[in-house]
Amino acid sequence: MAEITIDGSMLTLQELVSVARGDAAVRIDKRALQRTERSRAVLEKLLQQDEVIYGVNTGFGALSNVKIAPEDVRQLQANLLRSHASSVGKPHSTDVVRAMMLLRANTLIKGNSGIRPEIPRLIVALLNKRAHPYIPQKGSVGASGDLSPLSHMALVLMGEGRVEYKGTWMAGKQALQKIGQDPVQLEAKEGLALNNGTQQMTSIGCLNLYDSYNLLKTAEAALALSLEAIKGWVDPFDERIHKVRRHPGQVQVAMDIRALVKGSRTCRSITRDDPTGGRPQDPYSFRCAPQAMGPVMDALEYVRSTLEIEMNSATDNPLIFPSDKVCLSGGNFHGQPVSMALDLMALGLSTISNISERRISALLDASLNNGLTAFLVGKESKPGLASGLMALQYTATALVAENKILTHPASSDSIPTSGNFEDFVSMGPGAAHKSTSILENCQYVVAIELLTAAQAVHLRGDSGLGKGTKMVYQAIRKVVRPLTQDRSSHEDIERVFEMVKRGQISDLVIRFTRDSD
Repeated sequence: MAEITIDGSMLTLQELVSVARGDAAVRIDKRALQRTERSRAVLEKLLQQDEVIYGVNTGFGALSNVKIAPEDVRQLQANLLRSHASSVGKPHSTDVVRAMMLLRANTLIKGNSGIRPEIPRLIVALLNKRAHPYIPQKGSVGASGDLSPLSHMALVLMGEGRVEYKGTWMAGKQALQKIGQDPVQLEAKEGLALNNGTQQMTSIGCLNLYDSYNLLKTAEAALALSLEAIKGWVDPFDERIHKVRRHPGQVQVAMDIRALVKGSRTCRSITRDDPTGGRPQDPYSFRCAPQAMGPVMDALEYVRSTLEIEMNSATDNPLIFPSDKVCLSGGNFHGQPVSMALDLMALGLSTISNISERRISALLDASLNNGLTAFLVGKESKPGLASGLMALQYTATALVAENKILTHPASSDSIPTSGNFEDFVSMGPGAAHKSTSILENCQYVVAIELLTAAQAVHLRGDSGLGKGTKMVYQAIRKVVRPLTQDRSSHEDIERVFEMVKRGQISDLVIRFTRDSD
């Protein structure tokens, strides 16, 4: 079994995915635990000096002016988690819950949270035993962090809440017993350290980002196959064109398309084909694809940079600085960096679905598809009597329209909370949730483009395909047979969608383009 070591500073996106979706075990670096002990010692000394510390011996939010008696500080932390475990809706998927647990443990061991080492140790024990807290999806505004969902997670450490263990839901105390752990009694600050952070929005964002990378490679495959299907011009993908603009994503997309269609006898080139014998240029959705899809690749790199910083940041409040022996109250819990990054990712994904739908339309249009039947009606059918793939564009258009609505930035709005004390919030969880919907819609649209392009290739003949596009076409044909007569396309779409979602097409593209370098 693979194992990753967390130290609060070096966790990567790939490692997060290996824990959230794989079977990688987690262990905590010893030096990180020592930092945790030092920060706890500083906090306890400050409390002995009767320092007033927000959230440690005061109330929370608009109640922060209330001083809490020393004998009540434990109860304060337990009350915080119980009162804030107020989320609603369906529970998060297992991969999101595991990512949240991993990220919370990772941030707690940076040495700025003032908690005892047994807290992150218990989170990691739950992770490694695959005991997963019940965390409803909705209820966070992204400042002060993801208070409500993280409270649901943290209740389990106290032996409360609910846990899924080996396929069965049970009480938190029972789950702890089954994995050989005891509930913890929270000490000063530990409740606030557990629920004050950005781990819900960051976890959803990380998993969606990982899937978005796969989607973008799949979209390249769809573009390349569509270019073959429509007998498109390869000249717009010439390396020289893109080198004089130099945007990295644009250069990469063009290079990948060149690799996928290399050896094609179906695509046309100005060096060997007469442009006067037909349309001398393709529509923008083909010709300008590197310039439109490349910026999405560049945007994802920015999102990755932001999320990997957040994964390894101290995001609770207040924070302990052991070397200075001080406790400072600030706003690292605020999710604006994550919220804005996820809004950008949503915009990029929407762009991919939008341009993909335009290519679907071109392939179905007899005035644009270079000699194929209207709506790619099967060879054994008659246009008019049969509708071919006409309705697939309806589905793609509906999904693209929904994405355009969802692309409205969550980070552009704020609703004050906590008696106007928390008067500007990030709405980062909203950005995260809608990125999930946009991603799935985009996966469906690209799946529909792959289906449509494969049908067009079938009608034209696949003997002239490039080596890379031939490989993509054959992968589609393993799960969906060509359309010869009208049939329901629902199952065909779902089969290709599953290939897209699982990264099967993107894996082919990544391996092929790497081997072609």
